This record gives sequence, C-alpha cells and structure tokens, in this order.
Amino acid sequence: MKLKGLRWWVIALICIATVINYIDRTAFGVMWPEMGKDLGMDEADYAVMLNVFMITYALGKFLSGKLYDQIGTRFGFVFSIALWSAAAVLHAFARGLVSLSVVRAMLGLGEAGNWPGAVKSNGEWFPVKERAIAQGIFNAGASLGSVIAPALIAFLYAQFGWRSTFIILGLVGFVWIFPWLLINKAKPEQHPWITEEEKKMILSDRIESPEETQKEKGSSLAKILSYRESWGVLVSRFFIEPIWWLFVGWMPLYLNSKFGFSIEEIGSTIWISYLGGMAGSILGGWFCGKLMEKHSVDYSRKISILIGGVLIFLGLMGIIFFVKGNNPMTFIYIVALVLFGFQFAIGNIQTLSSDLLKGPSVGTLAGLAGTVAAISVIIMNWLIPKITTVSYTPAFIIIAVLAPLAVLSIYILIRKIKPVELDSI
Repeated sequence: MKLKGLRWWVIALICIATVINYIDRTAFGVMWPEMGKDLGMDEADYAVMLNVFMITYALGKFLSGKLYDQIGTRFGFVFSIALWSAAAVLHAFARGLVSLSVVRAMLGLGEAGNWPGAVKSNGEWFPVKERAIAQGIFNAGASLGSVIAPALIAFLYAQFGWRSTFIILGLVGFVWIFPWLLINKAKPEQHPWITEEEKKMILSDRIESPEETQKEKGSSLAKILSYRESWGVLVSRFFIEPIWWLFVGWMPLYLNSKFGFSIEEIGSTIWISYLGGMAGSILGGWFCGKLMEKHSVDYSRKISILIGGVLIFLGLMGIIFFVKGNNPMTFIYIVALVLFGFQFAIGNIQTLSSDLLKGPSVGTLAGLAGTVAAISVIIMNWLIPKITTVSYTPAFIIIAVLAPLAVLSIYILIRKIKPVELDSI
C-alpha cells in the first residue's frame, strides 16, 4: 500500500498532539477555583504549581531533545504523550500540595517533548522549502488548543466534575498513540507506505545521506555550542518566548483587573486573539515557502522572521498608546495582531535547528532552545507581579523591546542560514 502525501499525515498527527497538549495544560487553570476549594488550597499554592510546571517544563525540553536523538521521533512521541497523559489522569487522584506538585512535574516533563520532537520530525519528513509551513501547521495546534480548551473543559466539568474531566482528557492522549504508531511506521527512507516521488523529494536536500543518518551519532553539546549559529537560535528563543506566554498566562488576569471581565466574558472573547495566532502559524510558513521558490533559505527565513517581529512591535505599541479602560475589544483585536506576528516568526525560528544541523543533532539543539525559552518565561512570571502592581504598561514595554532583540540576534549571530556542520568537515 502506498499513501500519497504521507508527510502531511505525520504533521497532522503532531498538530493534534499539540491540541491535546494545550487542552491538558489549560485544564488546571480553568478548573482551579473548584479544585482549590476541594483541596483546601489558595492562590499561593497555585503559584507554586505554576512554577513547578515551568521548571520541569524547562528541564524537559533539553532532556527530551536528547532522548529523541537517541530513540527517534516515533517512540519519543509515544514516551512524551504517554507521560503527560498519565499525569493528566493522576490529577484526579491528587489530595494536596505534595501529590499535586508531583503530577504537575510529570505533566511539565512530558509536555515539553512535544516541541523538540516536532522540530526533529519536521526535519526528517519535509524538504527545506516546506519546513516552515509544516512547523506552522504544528504551531497552529497550540492556538487551536487555546481556542478549544476553555469551552471544552467547562462543558466536561459541568457534566462530570473536575476529577473525571482530568481522567477523560488523559485518556484522549493514550488514544492518539495508536494512529501515530500506525502511520509513522519508520523514517521516510524505510517507510513501506511512502511513494517513490515523495521519498525522493524529502531526501533531495537532506544535509546528510540516508546512509550517514544510519551511522552517525549526534554531536556533543559542547560541539553544538561551539557554533555561533547555535547561539543565534538560543538567544532569539530567549528573547521572543515571553511574548507568547505573557498573553497566554496573564491576559485573563489583565482583562479582569483592567476591564472587570468575568470568567464567562473572558472565555467568550479571548479565543479571538488565539485565532490571530493560529492564522500567523499557517501564513508564516506558507509565506516563507513561497519566498523559497525564488530566493535562498537564508533570505526567506530572515525576511519572514523580520515581518513577524515588526508586527509584534507595532501591536504592542498599539496596546501601550491606544488601549484605554473603556475599549476592551480593541485590546483583544490588537493582541490578535501580536500573536499573529509571534506565530508568523516563531515557526521559522524553530525550523532553524534543522536548517543548521544534521539529523542526529537537531533534537539536542531544539530541546536546549526550548529549555532556554522556558527559563526566560520563568523569569518573566517572577517579574510580572512586581512591575504590574499599578499598571501592566511596564510589562508591555519590556516585551516590546524583546521583539526587535529576538530578530537582531538572528541577523547578527547567524550570518547565513545554511548547514554549519558541513563547514566543519
């Protein structure tokens, strides 16, 4: 049997996994008011839970990147989603701070693997010109999950309560494993269902030949960090990541404090902003792919990242100067522009690992970049309560500065986007 467009089935499954990922992580925040009451916990405990998740999430990005380089993406994804789905189920059996901390730590470690795994799988299954659109499809799952999660979780909670809701959500992740193992039987060079035409297209611009892929081990971390281009990836992720997480983590609180929004009003409007992010994921990849039809990878990636950075900056300037206390929908729409710009850029930034390094090293760099990004978010989460006691404007100013810094780090540290390991041979 041959299956046309097999690579699109693979990335579609990864997109679905990302939707599940975001629904599972969102459930905790949505149901916390009732969970907190049942477990006798307060907002200070909630803050501890957030930090536990982010710390293990940061650690998990690097560890899972190394793991995926060792065991491959097929079984790497199985490990990650099984771990975070088991953690989701175990939320239902939490009895207090210690037990809940353990399952939140498990969730962070498991969910972290989704990102380096997607980048590595992208490099395995897609030619360079299609990697940005593939990454865009994957990243769209984060926005789609954020759109779906509040309504879905509220419905399940109303029907079954918070404990049963966690069990249901966790079981969905285990179900995903079966089509993943069925469709992703092997890498493109050995997959029995792939057409010769698709195999030839995927392998045509690989940095290494299939034979080299079989034999070669990944580079050491020290070797990867010896390339200035690797630092371009790491620094850009450090600067850009807090922009997304500021709105994902703090926008509900901002809408409540600034505009007096209720939980129902937040749920009925916030999805508009995430739709902007979803559109940016797809269009950022499509635009870069179109540029590559006439221009180099270097030019296409950098122009796409620059456009995304400019949109982020302009949107944040709009929030700082034009959003007033009586126009909440203006804020919602401008945030949609910011998230559009973020996703337009981030998909191309995330593909840099597979543009620069050989297959056995891609997961390591992608995982380390995810860890660095998570650390910057932890710093932001610590800083936000200290600088927003009167207004959120200082926070918006800080992330407005981060956007151009992220773009500049790529232009300065990655003089040309091309395989760096070839230069060292």
